[in-house]
Amino acid sequence: MTDQAVDTGGVRLSGRVAAESQFLGRTRELKELRADIERAGLDTLSGKKPPRARVLLIAGRPGSGRTALAEELVRQVADRYDDGVLRARLSEPDGTPVPVERAARELLAALDLPAPAGAAADDLTEALRTGLADRRALVLLDDAAGAEQVDALLPDSSECLVVAVSEGPLTGISDVRPCTLGGLDTKSALELLTRHIGSVRITVDPRAAEGLVEECQAQPAALEMAGGWLAARPKAAVADLAKHLHTEGDEGTPLSRVFRLAYSSLPVPAARILRLLALAPAGLVDPHTASALAGCSVSSARTTLDDFVALGLLRAVDSPLPQYEVPGCLHPMLKALTESKDRPGELQLARARMLERTVRLLQSCRTITETDSADAREKLQGMPRSVRFPSPRAAEDWLRIRRPALLAAARAAVADGELDTLARRLMSQLVRAMVAHFGMRAAASDLYGIHRLVLDVAERRELHRERAAALLNLGDLDAQTGRTADALVRYRAALDAGREANDPYATGRAMESVGGAHLELGDYDRAADWFGRALTQRLARAERADAARLYGRIATTHTYAGRYGEALRGWRAAATGYRKNGDVAAYARALSELARVQEYAGRPEESLRTCHEAVEWARRAEDVRLQAALQLRLADTLEHLGDPASAQLHRGTAERLLAQEPEEAEEEGETGPDQPDQPEQAANACEIRSTSAED
Repeated sequence: MTDQAVDTGGVRLSGRVAAESQFLGRTRELKELRADIERAGLDTLSGKKPPRARVLLIAGRPGSGRTALAEELVRQVADRYDDGVLRARLSEPDGTPVPVERAARELLAALDLPAPAGAAADDLTEALRTGLADRRALVLLDDAAGAEQVDALLPDSSECLVVAVSEGPLTGISDVRPCTLGGLDTKSALELLTRHIGSVRITVDPRAAEGLVEECQAQPAALEMAGGWLAARPKAAVADLAKHLHTEGDEGTPLSRVFRLAYSSLPVPAARILRLLALAPAGLVDPHTASALAGCSVSSARTTLDDFVALGLLRAVDSPLPQYEVPGCLHPMLKALTESKDRPGELQLARARMLERTVRLLQSCRTITETDSADAREKLQGMPRSVRFPSPRAAEDWLRIRRPALLAAARAAVADGELDTLARRLMSQLVRAMVAHFGMRAAASDLYGIHRLVLDVAERRELHRERAAALLNLGDLDAQTGRTADALVRYRAALDAGREANDPYATGRAMESVGGAHLELGDYDRAADWFGRALTQRLARAERADAARLYGRIATTHTYAGRYGEALRGWRAAATGYRKNGDVAAYARALSELARVQEYAGRPEESLRTCHEAVEWARRAEDVRLQAALQLRLADTLEHLGDPASAQLHRGTAERLLAQEPEEAEEEGETGPDQPDQPEQAANACEIRSTSAED
């Protein structure tokens, strides 16, 4: 295995692990569940069409094989559902319910349906029901904490089927008949043991094997660990394991007794790694996570994790990367062990190491996309080989696969409250990596959640500058999804925070954003006023490029309001600013807008002269699309002045220009006051501005 962050050859489950994951037993339960799909419901019996999807409930204690049964049922009936299988997990490994909003987002993403950043849970669940209304899909909701979660995600379509997995009944959802799990039948339980240790030791002492099954109450998770313990000791008899379990006493469940035996048999370093896996975000572990938690090498962590899989203490995830899952039934026991055997300071140090490693991986993940820069290449070469990615594609694959764990790491770090500096660095690098690989639009939903976490930390630590940055970022995402009124509230709060931090960037940016929100809401007077305040600040700080842009925004606002005289003054000031700054392309565009307003103001001759000047500057800027748009405007103006022949010549020129760049050709590429532009968003809308954030 390579010692880089990603194995370029990819890693899949071995044939042994894949074979062990084959389903066993539960023939009666599967038959009943399949029959229940076709069973007439109460609505059908009363002559009504079922208003919602049928819900099948598989109830059982953690470790009973409830999820495995649900997956097997899904596998057997999936071909009946043309629109595929959707999955969502409704509880964290520690039992904390997953917010309905997050689960709905995951299901919408699986359907390739939009889930606007920051949308409320009710809006998302409504979008999910709408998206499933005309589909025939199978929805698996695992680890449901209560009926409210399941009810919120139920499709309003009798063509869909929902398979819910829970520890108890889902009281409140009508027409649900639970399938309650006990242990496996003896034959299946013995076959499960045989998969681990072969048939010889079972055949030699079948009574002892049956006694072991009884000792484990035929629970699959307990039998997996029992089989793993025996497999690691080829010379041990089945009766030896039964004796060891008897010495453990009757305290606790069969699962906890087998676990205590398996844990006590581990070498001290391996036992410590296993305990610390309770800290793994979302219960998902990769070699880097285990390495950082335990302070060991990545290769030794990988070997230990594979050993845990063989012992039934960990599940390998079928993934292109080496990734593992802590079984939910073991998480409470691992957590109890860490609390009893590890000092709080040691656990905090392990968390810090894990977060620091994650930050470095995210830095590497982003930096490899910037190898056109000599500084980035040098920075990449200076990183340890263990955190470097072999290619941008490998980095993107890692980021996509580890995304749930990375987001969970950010949430856990903020909730912890003791590692806020590391949490801020983690979130900064996570934002940058997501934007670099996925783009701001595709990552918007995740970014919204991260910025809310940044805001939590900033408010807790009274970090006014970071609070302003988080509010600005959240406001931008609100504005992009049409929640302009919400965005305005965010921008005003950001302005207050920027003033408290005495941060001119934040205050200027907030003023301009407040103006943009008022512009979008059609309040042109307030928009012009706020743009004017931002302009005053930029002029006072001699920020000429920003000042020129703000002159343009003020002019645009006056144009929308029909105040053409003020708009002309604004565009002339903007054009003058751009020309002084040497920004040829911006100067050409400002002249183009000036010509447009002159035409609106009833000055076609002036518009014609300004258009000719703008064409020359657009040519110098090598902006072909702007040249074509200006040629079309010249044609329109000449027709208005009664010169159709010249107008036709300019239209022909525009067509030739557009033919040079067919992939970018648009009708005119501009909008007028009757088609207002969207408020301009700052280029760094997704950047967390923090003096402590490591670049």
